[in-house]
Amino acid sequence: VIAFDGAVTKIGYNAFYSCGLTGITIPNSVTEIGGAAFAFCSGLTSIVIPDSVETIDTAAFSHCANLTNVTVSKNISSIGLQAFVECDALSEFYCKAVTPPDINWMAFYCVDSDFDIYVPMESVEAYKSADGWADYADSIVGYDFDNGVVVE
Repeated sequence: VIAFDGAVTKIGYNAFYSCGLTGITIPNSVTEIGGAAFAFCSGLTSIVIPDSVETIDTAAFSHCANLTNVTVSKNISSIGLQAFVECDALSEFYCKAVTPPDINWMAFYCVDSDFDIYVPMESVEAYKSADGWADYADSIVGYDFDNGVVVE
């Protein structure tokens, strides 16, 4: 497990590519996760991306075969091409952003179609109709992030 302290603002390209990482605490100073930063980190099962992060670059978490749960910043504005491609075990993706971030339709390419995307309850329809997100409309579910409950 890696935990940072200090003023790290970006996790760079290929920073932890294919390493034996099993957990990481990303500090609130980070605003960008670089391309392929955590690609092929099969030991990762869960990741919480803090509210400081605005950008997740191309293939940042691609091929993380055991990644089951992802929570994304409320300030995220962009999720890159194939950011979570072939994350075969992904079952829960929590996106706290009220405004749907820019996303490419291939962000979740080759992810099991039964995974759920939890978004703020007031934003469900915005996500379901937004470019890129509309491809996953059947997976989008309202979520009350203040109380930690699914909203039907």
